Amino acid sequence: MTIEIAMIARRIVELVEDKQAHDIVLLDIRPQTTIADYFIICTADNDRQMRAIIDHIDEKISTEHGLNPRIEGSADTGWIVLDYRDIVVHIFSQSQREYYRLERLWSKAMPVVVVQ
Repeated sequence: MTIEIAMIARRIVELVEDKQAHDIVLLDIRPQTTIADYFIICTADNDRQMRAIIDHIDEKISTEHGLNPRIEGSADTGWIVLDYRDIVVHIFSQSQREYYRLERLWSKAMPVVVVQ
């Protein structure tokens, strides 16, 4: 199961890249917490792009793996979370990403993928 979860996490990274998200980080948080196995953090340039990223991930992961996330937040707040239980995807506006700095909070987590 862990291999499949890792493959899905990497697939989500590909999907956010498809929609030109930037500063993409895939963190393995398993050694630090039991809330999830992986965090994916990325930045969108505007509300429209943020919604496009969410729709793209939701459609593809649902079709390919039969998984549906719990979605929290909205594009106008600058932070949306897609929670797939083992994988949590954080999509930020630039200002919210700089404010919350999740990578600093999870600095002990092992980066698996980093895409500038």
